[in-house]
Amino acid sequence: MILAELLQNVILLKTIGDTEINIRNIQFDSRKVGKASVFVAIRGTASDGHQYIQTAIEQGATAVVCEELPGEFPPDITYVKVENSADALGKMASAWYDFPSSKMTLVGVTGTNGKTTIVTLLYQLFRELGHKSGLLSTVCNYVNDEPVEATHTTPDALALNELLARMVDAGCEYAFMEVSSHSVDQRRIAGLEFAGGVFTNITRDHIDYHLTFENYLKAKKQFFDELPADTFALTNADDKNGLVMLQNSKAKKYTYSLRTLADFKTRIVEHGFEGMLLDMNDREVNVSFIGKFNASNLSAVYGTAVLLGQDELEVLRIISSLHSVAGRIETFHAPAGYTAIVDYAHTPDALNNVIGTINQILQGNGRLITVVGCGGNRDKGKRPMMAREAVNGSWKAILTSDNPRFEEPQDILNDMLAGLDMVEKAKSLTIVDRREAIRTACALAQAGDVVLVAGKGHEDYQIVQGVKHHFDDREEVKKCFVG
Repeated sequence: MILAELLQNVILLKTIGDTEINIRNIQFDSRKVGKASVFVAIRGTASDGHQYIQTAIEQGATAVVCEELPGEFPPDITYVKVENSADALGKMASAWYDFPSSKMTLVGVTGTNGKTTIVTLLYQLFRELGHKSGLLSTVCNYVNDEPVEATHTTPDALALNELLARMVDAGCEYAFMEVSSHSVDQRRIAGLEFAGGVFTNITRDHIDYHLTFENYLKAKKQFFDELPADTFALTNADDKNGLVMLQNSKAKKYTYSLRTLADFKTRIVEHGFEGMLLDMNDREVNVSFIGKFNASNLSAVYGTAVLLGQDELEVLRIISSLHSVAGRIETFHAPAGYTAIVDYAHTPDALNNVIGTINQILQGNGRLITVVGCGGNRDKGKRPMMAREAVNGSWKAILTSDNPRFEEPQDILNDMLAGLDMVEKAKSLTIVDRREAIRTACALAQAGDVVLVAGKGHEDYQIVQGVKHHFDDREEVKKCFVG
């Protein structure tokens, strides 16, 4: 492909050399550069790509896109200066794959909690409606019915556009993707054409990356700020920042809610561990999900489908047949008469929501035992908050490991315990080994009780000292059922 064609949507500050040269591939990792590559020097969180420009040239790069030009210019190398290299990469990746997002109806979902559930249910819903569809999520990506392993909530720009191109080639009409705050801030979604965006909620998360909650909020909001006028923006009116997200958006604005007047209003009529009866815009529908947050998620799914032109009654019929996403309030019934629930809740707000839902259903007719930990090398500020949520909402809380990464597990647990007073500590146990913690919770449970194993959900690994070890909360729970 000709370099000038790759750069057609990129704002160029300065060009040195020939932009009519042929390019064989785009790379932002100098180790992957080959003959006739264009190397995009990105300033990352761990390293600065500008330091590897010479390495890329030595490996065959014939063009360099960068924010800062070097002091010398070899005569056979084309240099392109841009304001933001990451933004340029996104737009170049889109052009390289022939603008795949423009050939489908692409919807992005952002927020702290609920993204995976909403995009996955939309994907399932539209497939049931007879449309070939794609999915980009934390759990797994799908090119229609072909699974593709997910390594990040939102892949890098090249991988993302490659996946979208595969969806186009497979005949997908729709694609639903999680849009993480990292992907907005790092411009991974630059160059994509969205038909609409959905906001779920925002609570404390990723402060280790964004440093402040305000920065985190701005990253989420930027997604909606950049939506054009011919798209839709659907927001959760029950979140105090829901309308803030749409303040500067040019998109057509819509709301969904459980508590207030909205374009898509949902009310819980009945609920139990087997599901809920919902009233959605004055039509009743039985669903196999539990919890207010899932009622909210389903309201977003319903609203999105209607905004995309689908028949309301048919959408509700299919919603009644959908099932929960792997590791999201996934319920298991023990022969001994207690219920075990595995959930991905890894933020204080998400944990509070799950615990509140369980207690609301229990209504005092059973005890809740919660197993929870916090990840290593991540936001330390939420550790005491997670411990308090677990202890205050449970009969017994068992604090344990959850991907300690390069930290000592006991140090993480000490940070969690620091948030508890003496009375709260008396309601908790500290068991470093997660397998043993789950076993202990199940051993304590009696008929009618609920064991909540929170934090990992669908994940099937533990990261200890940088090494991935197989570990699946769901497998461990099932082992407890047989002794």
